[in-house]
Amino acid sequence: MTLKHAVYILGIFFIMFVMGCAPGISQQSRSQVTYTGSFSALQKTPDAYNGEVILLGGRIIEAKTSPPLSELYVLQLAIGASGRPVNSDQSEGRFIVQTKQFLDPAVYQKDLFLTVVGTLKGSKVLPIGEFEYAYPLLEPLEIKLWPKEMQTQPIIHLGIGVGTSF
Repeated sequence: MTLKHAVYILGIFFIMFVMGCAPGISQQSRSQVTYTGSFSALQKTPDAYNGEVILLGGRIIEAKTSPPLSELYVLQLAIGASGRPVNSDQSEGRFIVQTKQFLDPAVYQKDLFLTVVGTLKGSKVLPIGEFEYAYPLLEPLEIKLWPKEMQTQPIIHLGIGVGTSF
């Protein structure tokens, strides 16, 4: 193999590596984010942050579509280093992604993870059981829907000897 071929192959591996590490939300959308506070502060007084551009992640609870709007009801979750929501039971609340675009419930299915950058448009009070809950309303600039089987841990495993995996 010549040096030229080796450099070419290394270049391809480098590009694949960089693409594999790319975050789910574009840098263009990330650069528009103006609110970096906690979700709990946002949830307590969403109208105070009207017009702020925020980055949130979570798990879809429900998707509703009816003209003229589509709504995604989302359980907020912390966002990991990859930009993907962390699969945990630690949440600071719920929010609604509301858009005039059609978001197909067959695509935006319950329990899928998403990351969204959007403009806060106030709140919507709806019942959760017998409790009145103020959902922050987000008009999306960009939505990243994460695949179900996405590996969030490194796949590399090194070991010596006999062992088991769980």
